[in-house]
Amino acid sequence: MDGGVAAEQGTVTCASWIRRPENAHLVALGKSKHADLPASFQIFTFDRLSISLSSSPSVTFEFEEGCDPVSLAVHPSGDDVVCSTTKAGCRLFQLYGQEKNVKLVTKDLKPLQDVGPQRCLAFSPDGSRLATGGVDGHLRIYEWPSMRVIVDESKAHKSFNDMDFSLDSEFLASTSTDGSARIWNANDGVPVTSLTRNSDEQIELCRFSKDGTKPFLFCTVQKGNKSITVVWDISTWNRIGFKRLLRKPACVMSISLDGKYLAQGSKDGDVCVVAVKKMEVCHWSKRLHLGFQVTSLDFCPSERVVLSTSNEWGAMVTKLSVPVDWKEWQIYMVLIGLFLAIRGPVLHILRDF
Repeated sequence: MDGGVAAEQGTVTCASWIRRPENAHLVALGKSKHADLPASFQIFTFDRLSISLSSSPSVTFEFEEGCDPVSLAVHPSGDDVVCSTTKAGCRLFQLYGQEKNVKLVTKDLKPLQDVGPQRCLAFSPDGSRLATGGVDGHLRIYEWPSMRVIVDESKAHKSFNDMDFSLDSEFLASTSTDGSARIWNANDGVPVTSLTRNSDEQIELCRFSKDGTKPFLFCTVQKGNKSITVVWDISTWNRIGFKRLLRKPACVMSISLDGKYLAQGSKDGDVCVVAVKKMEVCHWSKRLHLGFQVTSLDFCPSERVVLSTSNEWGAMVTKLSVPVDWKEWQIYMVLIGLFLAIRGPVLHILRDF
């Protein structure tokens, strides 16, 4: 393993960071049944100093026999987690308590009880929308937490592959297993456009830019035997460029909350991280999951750390080899230092005058 710290072994099918106050972030893991261990939903604490997860979960919820987690989404508040399962629809987990004393309350989401496995789940950045994309190609968008239906499109895709909300929560991008991609208005469910592609192209993964200045949509595209990352301008929905980054088919993609970094995971366990400003690879973790497909990939909300999972090697946390971000107090200290350095000579000149 290159650059990763094993966090939790076992058949992890989905995972995500949970943003918490004072950067005391947690990690949610969905684990399928393995040997005598039942399928479960678990919460782990994260140690910022050692860049590691706790050795055992803070809390565990066990699913009924024959019910495995498929995907999950965490509300921006960090208080709610929605988890899709193979046979029990979607379940809501509500978090209470502090880092060392986390408690779960589980509820069935009635509108999502009998909808089948949802390959994609996503909350909008403002927390007002929940979107679900089914294995059966059915798209649903709900108001949160009222669960008022905004969109109910049974034939949105052949079968969902990926989805993501834009930073302003106005658009939802979705991709299909047949290689197509569509853009939806998240406020009323009206289809906006279908992304253009050539006959030999398959659009697979999608993520909107998140820095608030560049209105882009990044998509991984399989073009013949080449894997590229294509950029669309979301003000016109025109393609504006592409680049080969991972140089092999990506099966999962993520973008940091500040929009500075984009990560891709491969089917044989590699993870690469790209600096969005220059669209250049700045971190490689080759064979991180030793030849197994990366099933989840998520940036830590406050640290340059990524969480990755695979069915064979479980969950890992990896510290990125990227430049350290300046903290606000460090910038103030530099400015004060510059002010004092300039102030001395100026006062000396004034006294001489």
